[in-house]
Amino acid sequence: MMKRVMLAVLCLCLATLPAYAGNRETDGKLVIYTYDSFASEWGLAPKVIPAFEKVSGLKVELISVGSSGQVLQRAMLEKDHPKADVVIGIDNNLLAKARKSGVLSPYRSAGLDRVPEALRFDPECQVTPFDYGYFAMIYDSEVIKNPPQSLEDLTSDAYKKSVILMDPRTSGPGLGFFLWTVSVYGEDFADYWTRLAPSILTITDSWSSGYGLFTNGEAPLVLSYSSSPVYHVAFEKSSRYKAAAFKEGHYMQIEGAGILKGAPHRKAAEAFIDFMLSETFQREIPLTNIMFPASSATPLPESFSHAVKPEKSLQLSPEVIMTKSEGWLSTWVGAVSK
Repeated sequence: MMKRVMLAVLCLCLATLPAYAGNRETDGKLVIYTYDSFASEWGLAPKVIPAFEKVSGLKVELISVGSSGQVLQRAMLEKDHPKADVVIGIDNNLLAKARKSGVLSPYRSAGLDRVPEALRFDPECQVTPFDYGYFAMIYDSEVIKNPPQSLEDLTSDAYKKSVILMDPRTSGPGLGFFLWTVSVYGEDFADYWTRLAPSILTITDSWSSGYGLFTNGEAPLVLSYSSSPVYHVAFEKSSRYKAAAFKEGHYMQIEGAGILKGAPHRKAAEAFIDFMLSETFQREIPLTNIMFPASSATPLPESFSHAVKPEKSLQLSPEVIMTKSEGWLSTWVGAVSK
């Protein structure tokens, strides 16, 4: 009986993947570019890649290329001769840049039906969402007793040299925070950054390097996600690090993956995108990526009660980002360089 049950489960898993066994387009390999935290020993990769290899029979070559912004840059550099099949980390804020570069190829997974419409940020299906979250300032409650309650609060003298941010030109969270300031202050965002400058200790090139400085005690405030405290509660049994709730709302990030145009292993790439929306992959997200899973059918653990759920969610449209981000970033460089 047990053998029959195991066989049925295996058949069900395989049924969710495209038929590619023996396909001449693949040599049994899949190459994925991703960001550092996904590929790290504590990231999603060690949990989900072996599971995918087991059910698919494919060998995955996972290449970490820095931040999510750097993942896209690498794909753009190799546009004419792509070496990878899938890129992980293209979010709703990088979508405009990815579209403009022309590096991605559309693919609509059947699993997308399990994702709420509000999270399907790319109607062309060049990018498939797999998780989401909200940017937030995380603070060390042993150092800060009165946390900021707004973006404007961060400019207070009380937080001088206390804030760690990420570069919006290389980091997904960095871009998210930058767009957060644009969504709140509009075309006056540069004036805000000028006021914010005295509070900034450093601007790192990636989230992982910035958050590492924070946990090492270099500064009591860091840009991260409203769900970041979940990690410390679940794995360190500590509620020391908390997310500050901002009254103007929090900027939303929807994280996705896409298949590169001209991918050497197209069928294998489609299989992986399908797998990302499977129960096997989605159930690992809350306590590994420390984000909300895209599939509405995935339950959240009790530790997510420590994640701030903003009353107001902020976003800018990909079209606006596409047409204005280059000019905005040029203005930003001038503001932070003063």
